[in-house]
Amino acid sequence: MAVHSVVLLTFICWISLGNVWGNEKIFSDNITQTLDRLLDGYDNRLRPGSGGGVTEVKTDFFVTSFGPVSDVDMEYTMDMFFRQMWVDERLKFEGNTEILKLNNRMVDKIWTPDTFFRNSKKSISHNMTTPNKLFRIMQNGTVLYTMRLTISAECPMSLVNFPMDGHSCPLRFGSYAYTSSEIMFTWGKGPIASVECPKESMSLLQYDLVAQTLSSEIFRSNTGHYSVQVVHFHLQRKLGYYLIQTYIPLIMVVVLSQVSFWINKESVPARTVAGITTVLTMTTLSISARQSLPKVAYATAMDWFISVCFAFVASALIEFAAVNYLATLQAYQLKKQKIKQDKLQMLAASDDEDSVSMDGGTRESLKRRNHSVCRSELVDTPPLPIFLQQGSAFPPVPQLAGTSPIDKYARILFPLAFALFNLIYWYTYLAKDTMERARDENLNI
Repeated sequence: MAVHSVVLLTFICWISLGNVWGNEKIFSDNITQTLDRLLDGYDNRLRPGSGGGVTEVKTDFFVTSFGPVSDVDMEYTMDMFFRQMWVDERLKFEGNTEILKLNNRMVDKIWTPDTFFRNSKKSISHNMTTPNKLFRIMQNGTVLYTMRLTISAECPMSLVNFPMDGHSCPLRFGSYAYTSSEIMFTWGKGPIASVECPKESMSLLQYDLVAQTLSSEIFRSNTGHYSVQVVHFHLQRKLGYYLIQTYIPLIMVVVLSQVSFWINKESVPARTVAGITTVLTMTTLSISARQSLPKVAYATAMDWFISVCFAFVASALIEFAAVNYLATLQAYQLKKQKIKQDKLQMLAASDDEDSVSMDGGTRESLKRRNHSVCRSELVDTPPLPIFLQQGSAFPPVPQLAGTSPIDKYARILFPLAFALFNLIYWYTYLAKDTMERARDENLNI
Protein backbone atom coordinates (compact mmCIF):
# COMPACT_ATOMS: atom_id res chain seq x y z
CA MET A 1 0.00 0.00 0.00
CA ALA A 2 2.80 2.38 0.90
CA VAL A 3 4.60 1.51 -2.36
CA HIS A 4 1.53 2.43 -4.41
CA SER A 5 1.27 5.80 -2.57
CA VAL A 6 4.88 6.68 -3.33
CA VAL A 7 4.47 5.80 -7.00
CA LEU A 8 1.29 7.89 -7.21
CA LEU A 9 2.94 10.93 -5.65
CA THR A 10 5.93 10.63 -7.97
CA PHE A 11 3.64 10.47 -10.98
CA ILE A 12 1.74 13.58 -9.84
CA CYS A 13 5.01 15.50 -9.37
CA TRP A 14 6.18 14.62 -12.85
CA ILE A 15 2.91 15.79 -14.31
CA SER A 16 3.12 19.10 -12.39
CA LEU A 17 6.69 19.75 -13.51
CA GLY A 18 5.74 18.98 -17.05
CA ASN A 19 2.91 21.47 -16.92
CA VAL A 20 5.24 24.15 -15.50
CA TRP A 21 7.85 23.57 -18.15
CA GLY A 22 5.16 23.56 -20.76
CA ASN A 23 3.72 26.84 -19.52
CA GLU A 24 7.15 28.45 -19.42
CA LYS A 25 7.85 27.26 -22.94
CA ILE A 26 4.49 28.58 -24.13
CA PHE A 27 5.10 31.92 -22.35
CA SER A 28 8.57 32.22 -23.83
CA ASP A 29 7.23 31.38 -27.27
CA ASN A 30 4.53 34.02 -26.87
CA ILE A 31 7.11 36.69 -25.94
CA THR A 32 9.30 35.70 -28.85
CA GLN A 33 6.37 35.83 -31.23
CA THR A 34 5.33 39.23 -29.84
CA LEU A 35 8.81 40.66 -30.34
CA ASP A 36 9.08 39.21 -33.83
CA ARG A 37 5.73 40.70 -34.71
CA LEU A 38 6.73 44.10 -33.29
CA LEU A 39 9.98 44.22 -35.21
CA ASP A 40 8.45 42.92 -38.43
CA GLY A 41 8.65 45.86 -40.83
CA TYR A 42 9.85 48.19 -38.06
CA ASP A 43 12.24 50.91 -39.27
CA ASN A 44 14.33 52.28 -36.38
CA ARG A 45 15.54 55.13 -38.58
CA LEU A 46 12.16 56.86 -38.35
CA ARG A 47 10.88 58.52 -35.23
CA PRO A 48 7.37 57.76 -33.92
CA GLY A 49 4.79 59.75 -35.82
CA SER A 50 7.29 60.71 -38.48
CA GLY A 51 5.73 63.15 -40.89
CA GLY A 52 2.89 63.79 -38.49
CA GLY A 53 2.74 65.12 -34.95
CA VAL A 54 5.41 65.99 -32.42
CA THR A 55 7.02 63.20 -30.41
CA GLU A 56 6.90 64.02 -26.70
CA VAL A 57 9.80 62.66 -24.66
CA LYS A 58 9.28 62.76 -20.90
CA THR A 59 12.47 62.87 -18.86
CA ASP A 60 13.55 62.65 -15.25
CA PHE A 61 16.65 61.44 -13.43
CA PHE A 62 17.83 60.18 -10.09
CA VAL A 63 21.16 61.55 -8.85
CA THR A 64 23.23 58.84 -7.18
CA SER A 65 26.32 60.97 -6.57
CA PHE A 66 26.92 64.71 -6.86
CA GLY A 67 30.44 66.12 -6.74
CA PRO A 68 33.15 67.08 -6.64
CA VAL A 69 32.93 70.72 -7.72
CA SER A 70 36.12 72.31 -9.09
CA ASP A 71 36.58 76.07 -8.63
CA VAL A 72 39.71 76.14 -10.78
CA ASP A 73 38.16 74.36 -13.78
CA MET A 74 34.66 75.73 -13.05
CA GLU A 75 32.95 72.38 -13.51
CA TYR A 76 31.08 69.77 -11.49
CA THR A 77 30.64 66.00 -11.77
CA MET A 78 27.53 63.93 -11.14
CA ASP A 79 26.47 60.29 -11.49
CA MET A 80 22.80 59.60 -12.27
CA PHE A 81 20.14 57.31 -13.70
CA PHE A 82 18.74 59.14 -16.72
CA ARG A 83 15.19 58.13 -17.68
CA GLN A 84 13.33 58.82 -20.94
CA MET A 85 9.78 57.82 -21.82
CA TRP A 86 7.89 58.22 -25.09
CA VAL A 87 5.04 56.59 -27.02
CA ASP A 88 5.74 54.59 -30.18
CA GLU A 89 2.47 53.50 -31.82
CA ARG A 90 4.36 50.88 -33.83
CA LEU A 91 5.22 48.96 -30.63
CA LYS A 92 1.69 48.30 -29.42
CA PHE A 93 0.93 44.68 -28.61
CA GLU A 94 -1.73 42.48 -27.04
CA GLY A 95 -1.46 39.55 -24.71
CA ASN A 96 -1.30 38.46 -21.12
CA THR A 97 1.94 40.35 -20.55
CA GLU A 98 1.45 44.01 -19.72
CA ILE A 99 5.12 45.02 -19.80
CA LEU A 100 7.94 43.59 -21.84
CA LYS A 101 11.09 43.76 -19.70
CA LEU A 102 14.03 43.65 -22.08
CA ASN A 103 17.78 44.13 -21.89
CA ASN A 104 20.08 46.53 -23.73
CA ARG A 105 20.24 44.37 -26.86
CA MET A 106 16.78 45.51 -27.83
CA VAL A 107 17.82 49.18 -27.74
CA ASP A 108 19.67 49.03 -31.05
CA LYS A 109 16.65 47.55 -32.83
CA ILE A 110 14.16 50.35 -32.19
CA TRP A 111 14.18 54.13 -32.41
CA THR A 112 15.54 56.07 -29.41
CA PRO A 113 15.91 59.85 -28.90
CA ASP A 114 19.28 61.35 -29.85
CA THR A 115 19.58 63.12 -26.51
CA PHE A 116 22.84 64.86 -25.65
CA PHE A 117 24.01 67.18 -22.85
CA ARG A 118 24.78 70.60 -24.26
CA ASN A 119 27.07 71.96 -21.54
CA SER A 120 28.88 68.73 -20.68
CA LYS A 121 32.64 68.54 -20.99
CA LYS A 122 32.78 64.78 -20.60
CA SER A 123 30.06 62.12 -20.44
CA ILE A 124 30.47 58.42 -19.69
CA SER A 125 27.91 55.65 -20.19
CA HIS A 126 28.67 52.80 -17.80
CA ASN A 127 29.27 49.43 -19.45
CA MET A 128 30.52 47.22 -16.60
CA THR A 129 29.85 44.41 -16.44
CA THR A 130 27.30 44.94 -19.17
CA PRO A 131 25.83 48.19 -20.52
CA ASN A 132 23.86 49.71 -17.65
CA LYS A 133 20.63 50.19 -19.55
CA LEU A 134 17.02 49.34 -18.77
CA PHE A 135 14.43 48.94 -21.52
CA ARG A 136 10.70 48.27 -21.18
CA ILE A 137 7.72 48.33 -23.56
CA MET A 138 4.11 48.69 -22.36
CA GLN A 139 1.07 47.37 -24.22
CA ASN A 140 0.02 50.86 -25.33
CA GLY A 141 3.39 51.40 -27.01
CA THR A 142 4.95 53.45 -24.19
CA VAL A 143 8.73 52.94 -24.05
CA LEU A 144 10.85 53.40 -20.92
CA TYR A 145 14.58 53.78 -21.50
CA THR A 146 16.95 54.22 -18.55
CA MET A 147 20.73 54.44 -18.52
CA ARG A 148 23.43 55.19 -15.97
CA LEU A 149 25.65 58.17 -16.81
CA THR A 150 28.55 60.11 -15.30
CA ILE A 151 28.68 63.70 -16.52
CA SER A 152 31.21 66.47 -16.03
CA ALA A 153 29.53 69.77 -16.93
CA GLU A 154 30.67 73.36 -16.91
CA CYS A 155 29.47 75.65 -14.12
CA PRO A 156 29.98 79.40 -14.65
CA MET A 157 31.07 80.93 -11.36
CA SER A 158 31.26 84.48 -10.12
CA LEU A 159 33.74 84.63 -7.24
CA VAL A 160 33.09 88.23 -6.22
CA ASN A 161 31.68 87.11 -2.85
CA PHE A 162 34.19 84.29 -2.29
CA PRO A 163 34.19 82.52 0.17
CA MET A 164 30.60 83.54 1.04
CA ASP A 165 29.50 82.83 -2.51
CA GLY A 166 26.80 80.66 -4.03
CA HIS A 167 26.57 79.27 -7.54
CA SER A 168 23.87 77.96 -9.85
CA CYS A 169 25.29 75.10 -11.90
CA PRO A 170 23.14 74.24 -14.94
CA LEU A 171 22.66 70.97 -16.80
CA ARG A 172 21.15 71.35 -20.28
CA PHE A 173 20.07 68.49 -22.51
CA GLY A 174 17.99 68.05 -25.61
CA SER A 175 17.88 66.53 -29.09
CA TYR A 176 20.90 66.91 -31.32
CA ALA A 177 19.16 66.62 -34.72
CA TYR A 178 15.41 66.94 -34.21
CA THR A 179 13.92 70.42 -33.88
CA SER A 180 11.14 71.39 -31.48
CA SER A 181 8.57 70.79 -34.25
CA GLU A 182 9.61 67.11 -34.26
CA ILE A 183 10.62 66.29 -30.66
CA MET A 184 9.51 68.13 -27.56
CA PHE A 185 11.13 67.33 -24.19
CA THR A 186 9.06 67.65 -21.02
CA TRP A 187 9.52 66.79 -17.34
CA GLY A 188 7.94 63.42 -16.64
CA LYS A 189 7.10 64.03 -12.95
CA GLY A 190 6.48 67.76 -13.10
CA PRO A 191 8.84 70.70 -12.62
CA ILE A 192 9.68 69.76 -9.01
CA ALA A 193 9.85 65.98 -8.54
CA SER A 194 11.55 65.11 -11.84
CA VAL A 195 15.03 65.43 -10.30
CA GLU A 196 15.74 63.43 -7.16
CA CYS A 197 18.88 64.24 -5.14
CA PRO A 198 19.03 62.27 -1.87
CA LYS A 199 21.20 63.88 0.79
CA GLU A 200 23.18 60.69 1.28
CA SER A 201 24.33 60.90 -2.34
CA MET A 202 26.01 64.27 -1.87
CA SER A 203 29.82 63.99 -1.80
CA LEU A 204 30.61 67.69 -1.43
CA LEU A 205 33.31 68.95 0.93
CA GLN A 206 33.16 72.69 0.31
CA TYR A 207 29.54 73.15 -0.78
CA ASP A 208 25.97 72.52 0.31
CA LEU A 209 23.41 71.57 -2.34
CA VAL A 210 20.56 73.74 -1.11
CA ALA A 211 18.08 73.45 -3.99
CA GLN A 212 17.47 72.57 -7.61
CA THR A 213 15.15 74.27 -10.07
CA LEU A 214 13.84 72.89 -13.38
CA SER A 215 12.81 74.71 -16.52
CA SER A 216 12.34 74.29 -20.27
CA GLU A 217 13.87 76.43 -23.00
CA ILE A 218 13.95 76.77 -26.77
CA PHE A 219 17.45 76.98 -28.21
CA ARG A 220 17.61 78.97 -31.42
CA SER A 221 20.35 78.35 -33.96
CA ASN A 222 20.91 78.56 -37.70
CA THR A 223 19.60 75.02 -38.18
CA GLY A 224 16.35 75.55 -36.30
CA HIS A 225 14.78 75.76 -32.87
CA TYR A 226 15.46 72.96 -30.40
CA SER A 227 13.70 71.90 -27.21
CA VAL A 228 16.06 72.03 -24.23
CA GLN A 229 15.50 70.91 -20.64
CA VAL A 230 17.44 72.75 -17.94
CA VAL A 231 18.04 71.91 -14.29
CA HIS A 232 19.98 74.30 -12.05
CA PHE A 233 21.77 72.95 -8.98
CA HIS A 234 22.08 75.72 -6.41
CA LEU A 235 25.28 75.41 -4.37
CA GLN A 236 26.35 77.39 -1.30
CA ARG A 237 29.97 77.34 -0.16
CA LYS A 238 30.83 76.23 3.37
CA LEU A 239 32.72 78.91 5.27
CA GLY A 240 34.31 76.79 8.03
CA TYR A 241 37.48 75.81 6.17
CA TYR A 242 38.33 79.40 5.25
CA LEU A 243 37.61 80.66 8.77
CA ILE A 244 40.16 78.22 10.17
CA GLN A 245 42.78 78.48 7.45
CA THR A 246 42.63 82.15 6.47
CA TYR A 247 40.39 84.54 8.41
CA ILE A 248 41.38 83.66 11.97
CA PRO A 249 45.16 83.65 11.18
CA LEU A 250 44.80 87.04 9.44
CA ILE A 251 42.98 88.53 12.44
CA MET A 252 45.63 87.16 14.81
CA VAL A 253 48.45 88.67 12.73
CA VAL A 254 46.77 92.09 12.81
CA VAL A 255 46.32 91.84 16.59
CA LEU A 256 49.99 90.88 17.01
CA SER A 257 51.06 93.85 14.90
CA GLN A 258 49.17 96.16 17.28
CA VAL A 259 50.94 94.70 20.34
CA SER A 260 53.99 96.78 19.34
CA PHE A 261 52.10 99.93 20.42
CA TRP A 262 52.55 98.76 24.02
CA ILE A 263 56.31 98.25 23.70
CA ASN A 264 58.56 101.14 24.75
CA LYS A 265 59.64 103.26 21.82
CA GLU A 266 63.22 102.91 23.04
CA SER A 267 63.12 99.16 22.23
CA VAL A 268 63.82 99.74 18.57
CA PRO A 269 64.98 96.21 17.62
CA ALA A 270 61.93 94.56 19.18
CA ARG A 271 59.40 96.82 17.46
CA THR A 272 61.19 96.67 14.11
CA VAL A 273 61.33 92.86 14.12
CA ALA A 274 57.65 92.63 15.15
CA GLY A 275 56.57 94.93 12.31
CA ILE A 276 58.61 93.25 9.58
CA THR A 277 57.63 89.73 10.74
CA THR A 278 53.90 90.49 10.65
CA VAL A 279 54.22 92.03 7.17
CA LEU A 280 56.00 88.94 5.83
CA THR A 281 53.46 86.63 7.50
CA MET A 282 50.61 88.57 5.94
CA THR A 283 52.23 88.25 2.51
CA THR A 284 52.57 84.48 2.91
CA LEU A 285 48.94 84.07 3.99
CA SER A 286 47.66 86.16 1.07
CA ILE A 287 49.59 84.04 -1.44
CA SER A 288 48.42 80.72 0.01
CA ALA A 289 44.79 81.89 0.16
CA ARG A 290 44.58 82.28 -3.64
CA GLN A 291 46.26 79.03 -4.63
CA SER A 292 42.95 77.14 -4.69
CA LEU A 293 41.22 79.74 -6.88
CA PRO A 294 41.35 80.45 -10.60
CA LYS A 295 43.28 83.53 -11.66
CA VAL A 296 40.31 85.88 -11.89
CA ALA A 297 40.83 89.51 -12.88
CA TYR A 298 38.65 90.98 -10.12
CA ALA A 299 38.90 91.23 -6.35
CA THR A 300 36.99 88.75 -4.22
CA ALA A 301 35.62 89.29 -0.72
CA MET A 302 38.67 87.50 0.70
CA ASP A 303 40.99 89.75 -1.33
CA TRP A 304 39.39 92.82 0.23
CA PHE A 305 39.79 91.36 3.71
CA ILE A 306 43.43 90.48 3.06
CA SER A 307 44.14 93.94 1.64
CA VAL A 308 42.66 95.74 4.64
CA CYS A 309 44.52 93.47 7.06
CA PHE A 310 47.75 94.10 5.15
CA ALA A 311 47.07 97.84 5.37
CA PHE A 312 46.64 97.61 9.17
CA VAL A 313 49.89 95.65 9.54
CA ALA A 314 51.84 98.03 7.30
CA SER A 315 50.32 101.02 9.15
CA ALA A 316 51.60 99.63 12.44
CA LEU A 317 55.13 99.57 11.01
CA ILE A 318 54.72 103.09 9.59
CA GLU A 319 53.39 104.25 12.96
CA PHE A 320 56.63 103.16 14.63
CA ALA A 321 58.61 105.02 11.97
CA ALA A 322 56.63 108.15 12.84
CA VAL A 323 57.26 107.59 16.57
CA ASN A 324 60.97 107.14 15.89
CA TYR A 325 61.13 110.29 13.76
CA LEU A 326 59.31 112.33 16.40
CA ALA A 327 61.72 111.10 19.06
CA THR A 328 64.67 112.09 16.85
CA LEU A 329 63.28 115.61 16.48
CA GLN A 330 62.83 115.83 20.26
CA ALA A 331 66.42 114.71 20.79
CA TYR A 332 67.61 117.35 18.32
CA GLN A 333 65.64 120.07 20.12
CA LEU A 334 67.06 118.99 23.47
CA LYS A 335 70.58 119.15 22.06
CA LYS A 336 70.03 122.68 20.74
CA GLN A 337 68.66 123.76 24.10
CA LYS A 338 71.68 122.31 25.86
CA ILE A 339 74.07 124.13 23.53
CA LYS A 340 72.21 127.37 24.12
CA GLN A 341 72.38 126.88 27.90
CA ASP A 342 76.12 126.14 27.72
CA LYS A 343 76.62 129.28 25.67
CA LEU A 344 74.77 131.42 28.19
CA GLN A 345 76.76 129.92 31.05
CA MET A 346 80.01 130.57 29.21
CA LEU A 347 79.07 134.20 28.52
CA ALA A 348 78.13 134.70 32.16
CA ALA A 349 81.44 133.25 33.29
CA SER A 350 83.28 135.52 30.84
CA ASP A 351 81.54 138.62 32.20
CA ASP A 352 82.51 137.66 35.74
CA GLU A 353 86.12 137.27 34.77
CA ASP A 354 86.08 140.68 32.99
CA SER A 355 85.07 142.34 36.22
CA VAL A 356 88.18 141.03 37.96
CA SER A 357 91.20 143.35 37.66
CA MET A 358 93.81 141.75 35.45
CA ASP A 359 96.61 143.04 33.29
CA GLY A 360 95.94 143.80 29.64
CA GLY A 361 97.82 140.84 28.18
CA THR A 362 96.15 138.31 30.38
CA ARG A 363 92.71 139.85 29.75
CA GLU A 364 93.20 139.80 25.99
CA SER A 365 94.40 136.20 25.94
CA LEU A 366 91.44 135.14 28.08
CA LYS A 367 88.99 136.92 25.75
CA ARG A 368 90.48 135.24 22.69
CA ARG A 369 90.27 131.85 24.38
CA ASN A 370 86.65 132.39 25.43
CA HIS A 371 85.74 133.62 21.96
CA SER A 372 87.23 130.51 20.33
CA VAL A 373 85.46 128.24 22.83
CA CYS A 374 82.13 129.95 22.18
CA ARG A 375 82.54 129.63 18.40
CA SER A 376 83.34 125.96 18.73
CA GLU A 377 80.25 125.44 20.90
CA LEU A 378 78.01 127.29 18.43
CA VAL A 379 78.90 124.98 15.56
CA ASP A 380 75.82 122.81 14.89
CA THR A 381 76.77 119.15 14.92
CA PRO A 382 74.29 116.73 13.24
CA PRO A 383 72.39 114.71 15.85
CA LEU A 384 72.64 110.96 16.00
CA PRO A 385 69.59 108.96 14.86
CA ILE A 386 67.26 107.96 17.62
CA PHE A 387 67.97 104.24 17.13
CA LEU A 388 71.60 105.02 18.07
CA GLN A 389 70.69 107.37 20.90
CA GLN A 390 67.84 105.32 22.33
CA GLY A 391 68.95 101.76 21.65
CA SER A 392 67.77 100.29 24.95
CA ALA A 393 64.89 100.47 27.34
CA PHE A 394 66.88 102.88 29.57
CA PRO A 395 67.50 106.00 27.47
CA PRO A 396 70.55 108.18 28.08
CA VAL A 397 68.28 111.23 27.82
CA PRO A 398 65.72 111.12 30.62
CA GLN A 399 63.48 113.67 28.88
CA LEU A 400 62.84 111.18 26.00
CA ALA A 401 61.62 108.41 28.29
CA GLY A 402 57.91 107.56 28.47
CA THR A 403 55.12 106.80 26.02
CA SER A 404 54.89 108.63 22.72
CA PRO A 405 51.65 110.55 22.09
CA ILE A 406 51.33 108.72 18.77
CA ASP A 407 51.42 105.38 20.58
CA LYS A 408 48.73 106.55 23.00
CA TYR A 409 46.36 107.38 20.15
CA ALA A 410 47.29 104.24 18.18
CA ARG A 411 46.44 101.96 21.13
CA ILE A 412 42.84 103.16 20.89
CA LEU A 413 42.28 104.06 17.24
CA PHE A 414 43.80 100.99 15.58
CA PRO A 415 41.75 98.34 17.51
CA LEU A 416 38.55 100.38 17.15
CA ALA A 417 39.06 100.84 13.41
CA PHE A 418 39.80 97.14 12.90
CA ALA A 419 36.76 96.09 14.97
CA LEU A 420 34.55 98.48 12.96
CA PHE A 421 35.88 97.06 9.68
CA ASN A 422 35.12 93.49 10.81
CA LEU A 423 31.61 94.47 11.88
CA ILE A 424 30.82 96.04 8.50
CA TYR A 425 32.53 93.26 6.52
CA TRP A 426 30.84 90.30 8.19
CA TYR A 427 27.45 91.98 8.41
CA THR A 428 27.51 92.81 4.70
CA TYR A 429 28.59 89.44 3.36
CA LEU A 430 26.84 87.18 5.86
CA ALA A 431 23.56 89.06 5.39
CA LYS A 432 23.93 88.60 1.63
CA ASP A 433 24.71 84.91 2.16
CA THR A 434 21.59 84.46 4.30
CA MET A 435 19.41 86.16 1.69
CA GLU A 436 20.75 83.89 -1.08
CA ARG A 437 20.10 80.75 0.98
CA ALA A 438 16.52 81.86 1.72
CA ARG A 439 15.93 82.57 -1.98
CA ASP A 440 17.22 79.13 -2.99
CA GLU A 441 15.04 77.41 -0.40
CA ASN A 442 11.98 79.26 -1.69
CA LEU A 443 12.83 78.23 -5.24
CA ASN A 444 13.12 74.61 -4.13
CA ILE A 445 9.72 74.76 -2.46
